[in-house]
Formats: sequence, C-alpha cells, structure tokens
Amino acid sequence: MFRHMKKRIIFAAVALLATAGAYAQGNGIGGITEATNMVTSYFDPATKLIYAIGAVVGLIGGVKVYSKFSSGDPDTSKTAASWFGACIFLIVAATILRSFFL
Repeated sequence: MFRHMKKRIIFAAVALLATAGAYAQGNGIGGITEATNMVTSYFDPATKLIYAIGAVVGLIGGVKVYSKFSSGDPDTSKTAASWFGACIFLIVAATILRSFFL
C-alpha cells in the first residue's frame, strides 16, 4: 500500500510540474517582447554616441591633416583620405545599423 501511495505522490508532483511549465510558457513571449523593446530603446542613444565619436575623430583628423599640410609633408593626402574614410564609415555604419534593426 505504501508503494502505491508513493507512486501517486510522484505522479501528482510530475503533473504539478507539467502544468506549471505550461503556464510559464505564456510569459516567454512577454519576456521576448520586453527584451526586444529594451534592446531597441538603446539604438537611439548608441547612434548618437557613434555620431559624436565620428565628430571627434573628424576634428582630430582635421588637426592632424592641417599640421601635416603646414609642415609640408608629402603624405598629407593619404592621411586626409584615411581620416575622412574613418568618419564616413562611422556615420554610414550607424545609419545602416539603425535602419537594419529598427
């Protein structure tokens, strides 16, 4: 008789866990939706941060190119092209990521 009750208790525990798991599945969709909303809320500040970094890189590059130009360095055009390319890459990358994910 004790064995029979032990089986009933185990069956009841398994049934309770199975029904609790079925009820918890509804919260998964809500959790995914909440996570998506949290991640997309970070895109606007991150895009502005990338634009600010691009502006700082552009200013530093401008000063570097000016100093090379003033000193008569023949490598000025290469430096200008690389700094300009870096600024354009940051701006385009931020814009493409924003349009791709939002």
